[in-house]
Amino acid sequence: MIEGVEIKRLKVIPDERGRLMEILRADDAIFSKFGQVYMTTTYPQVVKAWHTHQFQDDHVTAVSGMIKLVLYDDREGSPTRGEINEFFIGIHQPLLVKIPREVMHGWKCISETEALIVNVVTEPYNYENPDEIRLDPHHNHIPYRWDRKDG
Repeated sequence: MIEGVEIKRLKVIPDERGRLMEILRADDAIFSKFGQVYMTTTYPQVVKAWHTHQFQDDHVTAVSGMIKLVLYDDREGSPTRGEINEFFIGIHQPLLVKIPREVMHGWKCISETEALIVNVVTEPYNYENPDEIRLDPHHNHIPYRWDRKDG
């Protein structure tokens, strides 16, 4: 696993009224700081990648649909530099993944329906000077292809 990446298995608690799932608590070992929470969606087969942050950590989960979350460690001096991690997250596997700053990441919606992703970040979004470095999802130096592995 890439250095600094952490996962938390999320527990779904169903009852006759519906279900509850805690995502991140201030007393979780995986928690470091609160900046903001946002929700984004991704349509089936769409890739949202690659990007990284200099200052913030992300805590990503999918609460509807399924995504393939991919991380790439391109940090100079990291003992896991060059390593790739894949996580399949969503309705069939509720996980929270902590993505440390400077680790490249992105995801692909792999469900037949739109995926709904919640991200708890450690810094609020800076509209004047966004903390984002972006790469094209398919044309870059990262040794990863978003194609299905059976195709």
